[in-house]
Amino acid sequence: MSSQTESRREFIKSAAVGSLAVMSLPTIIPAHAFGANDRVRVAVIGVNGRGKDHIQGFSRLKDVEVVTLCDVDSNVLQQRAAEFEKKYNRKVQTMADLRQVYEDKNIDAVSIATPNHWHALAAIWACQAGKDVYVEKPGAHNLYEGRKLVEAAHRYNRIVQHGVQLRSSVAIQEAIKHLRDGLIGNVYMARGLVYKWRPDIGNQGKSPVPAELNWNMWQGPAQEKEFSKNYVHYNWHWFWDYGNGDIGNQGIHETDLCMWGLDVGLPEEITSAGGKFLWKDCKETPETLSSVYKYPKEGKVIQFEVRPWMTNKEDGVEIGNLFYGDKGYMVINGYSDYKTFLGKERTPGPARNEGGDHYANFIDCVRSRDKSKQNGPVETAHLASGIAHLGNIAYRLGRTLHFDPKNEVFVGDKEANQMLTRKYRAPFLVPEKV
Repeated sequence: MSSQTESRREFIKSAAVGSLAVMSLPTIIPAHAFGANDRVRVAVIGVNGRGKDHIQGFSRLKDVEVVTLCDVDSNVLQQRAAEFEKKYNRKVQTMADLRQVYEDKNIDAVSIATPNHWHALAAIWACQAGKDVYVEKPGAHNLYEGRKLVEAAHRYNRIVQHGVQLRSSVAIQEAIKHLRDGLIGNVYMARGLVYKWRPDIGNQGKSPVPAELNWNMWQGPAQEKEFSKNYVHYNWHWFWDYGNGDIGNQGIHETDLCMWGLDVGLPEEITSAGGKFLWKDCKETPETLSSVYKYPKEGKVIQFEVRPWMTNKEDGVEIGNLFYGDKGYMVINGYSDYKTFLGKERTPGPARNEGGDHYANFIDCVRSRDKSKQNGPVETAHLASGIAHLGNIAYRLGRTLHFDPKNEVFVGDKEANQMLTRKYRAPFLVPEKV
């Protein structure tokens, strides 16, 4: 028996299995069973941070109606509902438990902006309930559940859009075409840069759960812990049980673009180094991280970096990407701007700055059922999130890792393979069979 086969069996064996317990498999809703006047009815799940932008993004679209807001924090939920009524001059339904959302047959699609550890399970449940899904990045908290989300989207024929807005940018789409057409020659290297200041969050310790928060539902699939103010509502990003550090936060946009531009999938070799050097707070994830992903068969490499300070002025890029070819290089700054520089003289080449509407692209695909028109399909969500997870595993283990992209397991490394999934807490299980 090969070591790869053993690794695959170890991975599957360690993955959580079983039924969803609280969820029964639904009757799939017909693709065009929309509301009055063919309006697409949307529920937003998780409305504190990114969810506020989701509410606005969907509400401005023609023939789209945000009908439900859902959050486990009653104060946040009431605040968003009040803001909604004031801005749009109508009331919106509110729910405290996302399972109620999936039971509502008047809802066509859900928009998920919860903490990372809920993303995949919430999206899988939505697919099983016959609802299309817009899910914030990363699409999954670990590699295993990312694959399960892909399988659920396929099995239930759902549109699942990953919240990487730059894929809908007209300029970025043009930039990718230039890379494919050989404008800068043979593209051999991509860099993703996240130079972003993250403050000291202190060490607040454990405290009583606030009355307005359903802490059990907030934790969901994560193992139960005592409450800490450090977790709620943003700094969960820096704790492994809930977030994935900045490579799995802001960095998903940049890792996604690296893979898209190089036209590659998951890598074969991963090395990461970094740590916490600025603050003596209780964050678990690194504030400084450099990861290198190698593709020996393709002769390509991705380098991704997170750090607080921007110092070397990479053509003005604080958050963005650089692509290197044998005839020049391309600079992508932010979400909607690219420039090219050709030859040794760095002669300015094609450039453009123009955005797009990622929410509108999702709704268009919900209506048409044409997945080929999706700008952020579920398969790319799995890859962009997955490469971040691989970088984090290499960092946490402190060694170079070798990966089998076809079977999505580390080669002969039981310890690393155990980190491709997590121990789930019933009844919030991501099953082997979705």
